[in-house]
Amino acid sequence: MTAPLDVSGQAMEAQPEAVLQGAGGKAIEGRSLGQIAWMRLKRDKAAIIGAFVVVFLTLVAIFAERPFGGLIALFGDLPNIPNNDLIDPLTSAPTAAAGGISLEHPFGLEPVNGRDIFARILSGAQISLLVAFLATLVSVVLGSLLGVLAGYFGGWTDTVISRLMDIFLAFPLLLFAIAIVGAVPDQALGLEGNGLRIAVIVFIIGFFNWPYIARIVRGQTLSLREREFVDAARSLGAGSRYIIFREMFPNLIAPILVYATLLIPTNILFEAALSFLGVGVAEPQASWGGMLTRAVDYYQIAPHFMIVPGLAIFITVMAFNLLGDGLRDALDPRAR
Repeated sequence: MTAPLDVSGQAMEAQPEAVLQGAGGKAIEGRSLGQIAWMRLKRDKAAIIGAFVVVFLTLVAIFAERPFGGLIALFGDLPNIPNNDLIDPLTSAPTAAAGGISLEHPFGLEPVNGRDIFARILSGAQISLLVAFLATLVSVVLGSLLGVLAGYFGGWTDTVISRLMDIFLAFPLLLFAIAIVGAVPDQALGLEGNGLRIAVIVFIIGFFNWPYIARIVRGQTLSLREREFVDAARSLGAGSRYIIFREMFPNLIAPILVYATLLIPTNILFEAALSFLGVGVAEPQASWGGMLTRAVDYYQIAPHFMIVPGLAIFITVMAFNLLGDGLRDALDPRAR
């Protein structure tokens, strides 16, 4: 026979606190889904580098000109100030070596008029990021709302919205944007000049890109509406509005955020393409695509004029893509 266990004294008294003690006597704390996702994201060095570049570019765009800061005036000339005295009248190229690169002009000078490329890159960042962020916001709002409605209600609602998606996806967006922006008058809806052009570009990109995110949200909603927490809310008498906005949307934030991060660089490229084709923002306002258009005629005598805006577009798009891929892996590691 085995000896009976000694259950006397305090040795066997339940100690609830002991359950919460880890190695070294430290309390074990639970982690939220956001904390777990942040831990995964921190391990992705490429995503962190992309995030730093995105934050840096955003801050530069915000504080590039007054009233927010004036980084352009602090580090160089204003974007539209010519330096004709630094341009060779025979070749139209900067007289100084290396395209006029110096401490005063760290990225060199434009041919013909000698405008500071560094200042115009910063000014162009404002246009590219403004259009990209606003157009993405329009697409996310429309796509998320229509996608969740189609997935939750189904039936004729799903049919109508799905056919709308097919119609919008069939539009040749680039040709349509060229035609619309090219036909925009100088003044309309209380806006004029480049302000009106930017508003039209944002509307076209945002309004015609919503089906992409709507399809993703619709698919996620079809899966979520069969989950137990939705059935529980419905059994407790919750209405459709409560279920959609309080139960569905919090579980859709992750895919919406990931897709929005990946959509921003696409919109940057689209705006640059419109400016390159001459239907984006008009001179003298700087834009990366417009700078590339002007560089086509002078790349042999001033190759830096094409390289600098091209690198600006490449680095920005790459940073957003790295951040988007990192967010996707952190929020949904099963998608790897």
